[in-house]
Amino acid sequence: MKDSTRQRKKVIRGIEEAYGRQWVVEQMYRILARGKQGFDSLMMEMGRMVAEAIMYIDREETAGPEYKPFCPNIYKWASQPGSVYIADQKVRVERPRLRGRQGEIQLKSYKRMKEPDGFSEELLAKVLRGISCQKYAETVIEAAQAFGVSPSSISRHIIEATGKQLKEFKERSLSDFRAFAIYLDTIHRAGEAFIIALGIDTEGKKMPLGFWQGATENHELCEELLADIERRGLKLTKRTIWVTDGGKGIIKALRDKFGKKLLHQRCTIHKDKNIQKHLAKRYRKEAHRRFKTALEQKSYEDAKEMLLEMEKWLRGINESAADSLLEAIEEILTLHRLKVPELLRKTLCSTNPIESMFSMVRDAEGNIKRYRNSRMKQRWLASVLLYCEKRFKRVNGYTSIPDVIRNIEALEETGETVKVAA
Repeated sequence: MKDSTRQRKKVIRGIEEAYGRQWVVEQMYRILARGKQGFDSLMMEMGRMVAEAIMYIDREETAGPEYKPFCPNIYKWASQPGSVYIADQKVRVERPRLRGRQGEIQLKSYKRMKEPDGFSEELLAKVLRGISCQKYAETVIEAAQAFGVSPSSISRHIIEATGKQLKEFKERSLSDFRAFAIYLDTIHRAGEAFIIALGIDTEGKKMPLGFWQGATENHELCEELLADIERRGLKLTKRTIWVTDGGKGIIKALRDKFGKKLLHQRCTIHKDKNIQKHLAKRYRKEAHRRFKTALEQKSYEDAKEMLLEMEKWLRGINESAADSLLEAIEEILTLHRLKVPELLRKTLCSTNPIESMFSMVRDAEGNIKRYRNSRMKQRWLASVLLYCEKRFKRVNGYTSIPDVIRNIEALEETGETVKVAA
């Protein structure tokens, strides 16, 4: 008898001793009846052994034990390699066989486990959580070393699924999206820059709007992205709040498009760090305290007064730090000028929401060893952004958005604009 056969029989006896033979049979078939969802609840490292145990129990229930067969016309006939789907993964197993007078008798448990259920889409969701399609057998089930999934066969499924999602992402209509705020930022992947737009609608829901690929972040790249999302139906108005980290290329593109009426909020976290980089270590803590205290003020006038006091303090320490603060004061205080309530202001005052999405992108793509071409980069990025979208929640303070929109309209009616630094 083969060692592998002895091991399988030992596993079956262990399960039977722990729970009883009848319970095991009932539970195994109940799992099969529920299909894939039942298998998802099993520990992955036991997946292959459990699948084989089911089939051996099925064969024994049909033919009887070796020492007391149920029917002389049905007998066991060794085993051969086969494959089943367990939690959307194709697994190689040793398939036990039965024969009768009319030929081979197929086990009903094996027949059921051969039926895939949405393989490409559900496998893709697992890949996006950090599983590399090229190292699938090593990364999906580390404890179950004998699963042996073919990387090339998985790759074909992944390419088909991600290609479909890339097309969906790049061509979907944005005509129904009512933009309240849009974040613009760049993520660098495989030596190239991808500028991405993340939108918040008037109901507080986040949605990746698009991306554009280039060598570096510049205003031409941003203009191409804006043109792309407009082509797909998004209405870019002067009432939209734009949040950026202060990159010159992005700001130039926005100013060229909206002029003096641009509602631009500079990321306060980036500006705080930029100021501190100019200072000696002994001044950084105090600079951070002053900056944070100023932004905590509810009114635009109070916040600006404290920032100007900070600017005077910085002049005596470092002229460059003072200039860095002064050139962005109005754009730092855009939300204060629009009277955005504190809870919503915390969401809009920095690029944290889009940075958080970038973190998910990096985690999801962490196991990709090499990008073969530009299309592969775009396929994966589109797939991950769509995956991120499913996990988004409404922004904190979204109930205040209608009030902020009315404040913006009031500024337009009075002819006021948010001042933009030259």
